Amino acid sequence: MKIEKIQALRGPNIWSIRRKKLIQMRLDLEEMENFPTNKIEGFRERIEKLIPSLFTHRCSEGVEGGFFHRIETGTWMGHVIEHIALEIQTLAGMEVGFGRTRETKTPGVYNVVFNYIEENAGIFAAEESVKIAEALIKGEDYDLNSCIQKLKEIRERVRLGPSTGSIVEEAVSRKIPWIRLGTNSLVQLGYGVNQQRFQATITGKTSSIAVDIACNKELTKRMLHDAAIPVPMGDLVTDEEGLDSVVRKIGYPVVIKPLDGNHGKGSSINVNDWQSAKIGLEHAQKYSKKVIVEKYITGYDFRVLVINNKMIAAARRVPAHVVGDGELNLQQLIEKENEDPRRGYGHENVLTEINVDKDTTELLEKMNYTLETVPQKGEVVYLKSTANLSTGGTSIDVTDMIHPENITMAERISKIIGLDVCGIDIMAENLTQPLKESGGAIIEVNAAPGFRMHLAPSEGLPRNVAAPVVDMLYPPGKPFTIPIIAVTGTNGKTTTTRLISHIVKSNGYRVGFTTSDGIYIQNTMLSKGDTTGPLSAEFVLKDPTVEFAVLETARGGILRSGLGFSQCDIGVLTNIEEDHLGMNDIHNLKDLTRVKRVVLDSVKKNGWSILNADNEYSMKIVNDLDSQVAIFSMNENNPHIQKFAKDGKITCIYEEGFVTIKKGDWKIRIGKAKDFPITMEGKAKFMIENVLAASLACYLYGFGIEDISNSLRTFIPSAQLTPGRLNVFKFKNFKVLIDFAHNPSGYEAIEDYLKNVEATKKIGIISGVGDRRDGDIRECGKIAGRMFDHIIIRNEKHLRGRTEDEINGLIIEGMQSSGKDVSYEIIPKEIEALKHAMGMAEEGTFITALSDVISNAIDLVQDYQTRELMEDDKMV
Repeated sequence: MKIEKIQALRGPNIWSIRRKKLIQMRLDLEEMENFPTNKIEGFRERIEKLIPSLFTHRCSEGVEGGFFHRIETGTWMGHVIEHIALEIQTLAGMEVGFGRTRETKTPGVYNVVFNYIEENAGIFAAEESVKIAEALIKGEDYDLNSCIQKLKEIRERVRLGPSTGSIVEEAVSRKIPWIRLGTNSLVQLGYGVNQQRFQATITGKTSSIAVDIACNKELTKRMLHDAAIPVPMGDLVTDEEGLDSVVRKIGYPVVIKPLDGNHGKGSSINVNDWQSAKIGLEHAQKYSKKVIVEKYITGYDFRVLVINNKMIAAARRVPAHVVGDGELNLQQLIEKENEDPRRGYGHENVLTEINVDKDTTELLEKMNYTLETVPQKGEVVYLKSTANLSTGGTSIDVTDMIHPENITMAERISKIIGLDVCGIDIMAENLTQPLKESGGAIIEVNAAPGFRMHLAPSEGLPRNVAAPVVDMLYPPGKPFTIPIIAVTGTNGKTTTTRLISHIVKSNGYRVGFTTSDGIYIQNTMLSKGDTTGPLSAEFVLKDPTVEFAVLETARGGILRSGLGFSQCDIGVLTNIEEDHLGMNDIHNLKDLTRVKRVVLDSVKKNGWSILNADNEYSMKIVNDLDSQVAIFSMNENNPHIQKFAKDGKITCIYEEGFVTIKKGDWKIRIGKAKDFPITMEGKAKFMIENVLAASLACYLYGFGIEDISNSLRTFIPSAQLTPGRLNVFKFKNFKVLIDFAHNPSGYEAIEDYLKNVEATKKIGIISGVGDRRDGDIRECGKIAGRMFDHIIIRNEKHLRGRTEDEINGLIIEGMQSSGKDVSYEIIPKEIEALKHAMGMAEEGTFITALSDVISNAIDLVQDYQTRELMEDDKMV
């Protein structure tokens, strides 16, 4: 078997709108296509022995054991690999369950699709599941435990931490979109101007001054002391002399910790003698030159969480420990404790496995214990000096037991330090009494406190502490997204996107939009090239200045990675025509429709899907969409338009020369098409279609008719504003048209326009693209033969596996089938072809250059225009 390609889908895609995170592996079964599982002796027994948990996979049988039954009766290896990939992720702590395996048009080649939690782990699962299947086929041993451990390590390396993850999960539950910024825990919630950022539990609202205060333990302690809040006696030291002075002043036992430490690193607690104090100072100074020495407060370790100045949760933290049974030694007790199903690797479970480290051995040495020591029955042996969950500690929820006076004090502390998310460490016998009565004290105040102990305590009620964070970032009524209009289709996407963007800009919004020639924020191009994929959409949605997004969305990005957004307000489908067929398993218009409709399936239920009523395949899905639907047409008598009118639905039509919004029998005209410059005085019918789509989208969003009309009147087509979209350049004796048309439907649109163009001679410069089907290249040649008097064939780029002679031959075959005797010549270089055409132009010649690479042609023509103007100036 051979893996041809693995790609990670990160947004709504052709397999699922709801399940955005999918691995799609293109797998060639090779000789295994002839060997379903029932023809592989012993396969069922081997896979059941290696991965018995696959018994829970119901498969199409709908009952447990269904997958094994399918193996017994016979299924293909792609299906088996799908289930293995799902199960090994689940065994590694990433619960997944959605999968699909479908054969492509190429016999024996399958798309194996399954969901993932972490992308890198999903890709590893795809690769490893094939290796597992191959081992099972051959009857070879396979180390499954090693595979699972590797998956866990990948997961821990790339996953969001438990605190960050909990906030993301809460946001997702409220349908708030999120974007991970980089590979760490920096996350953006929402889009554009309405975004909020956070990292771990530091938010965009967190004061940097407050964080500095919290990180400076001595300053925190002084500020709290000055505010009459109980803190341990102590002072800051830098050497043994200072240590001795403080110890003499406050007496043993003491706590020694680095000034800038965190997570308990470098801390020594309950120090009772001078030798231990010196060792504690040396240990602390590995982390900070300045060291805090303070009185050790007896009692329990509590953490109180305050969010937005409100106490949210409280927990008692217990350091990692074991309880003796009089029989097992400490090493055995630790191993037994780690067998607790609640404990896992890293942050995968409620509790973390206990590891023996330097802190553990030092604590045991103080007790004159080793790992071979057998504690007495009931004896509690602490294995860590701090109660952090990440080192194996446990937590007990005490939120409902905290005294009102302590709640007030905690909330006051958060305001004194200035933290929006604040973790307060308290040492006390209990929190049911005020600290002044229990003798407790505030030990530390933490910026970015961990949420794990509250989300999943080992005892007591779990607390959804992520919810108040999201409430703080997005209080009731605050929007979290921006309006998104997504435009897809075969032809007209870019112009429609630019028209909509222009209308939106003209009505006061700061717009970010993507097109096949670049990413724009308002009027500035920030990235040049074909930017119609998910990364380009994300670029716009991450920009904090953008108030409105208009996103051209092409098939390539959808197939490669899915959409770059979760939902849009309006989805526009301009048309579905034959283009790029035979590529990426898209072989016909039905396949292409499946790709394009992903955009419409992502439209919000109260949003609008806009379709072309004149396009057969667009209208095939009109009744399958969950959103509201509106349609547009060049023909008022189109049956679909008439039905929509009868049902009182909204349409946009071209009637009697007007662009008109129609609802039932009611009409309101936006304006005459010929008054909108993009239509070339009404001669370019395909541009009128783009105007209909854009006008309908903007009307449905809520823009006024007059605002739309005025905006369309000020949209002047040009090489700068609409590069490669019907750009006409005028010279003294001839004109040059440059257009992006590169498929039969695009050629037909140009043919329709040229019928309205008067010229003594029409010269065409055309090319063929190697990845198009033979029939598509011939058809373009045929249409060119009909509309031009002379043709220059050029082939400079995009041969894509073919030869120039092969492509040219197909074009010439098409030209000769046009029914018109047309002359032609072949000039391979685009620039040379254009120069030649302009050089042979006579009075009244109209030159048309059709190409999917237009920038060089535009530069050349503009250069010629400049030269002509300069020569005219000299003559004057």
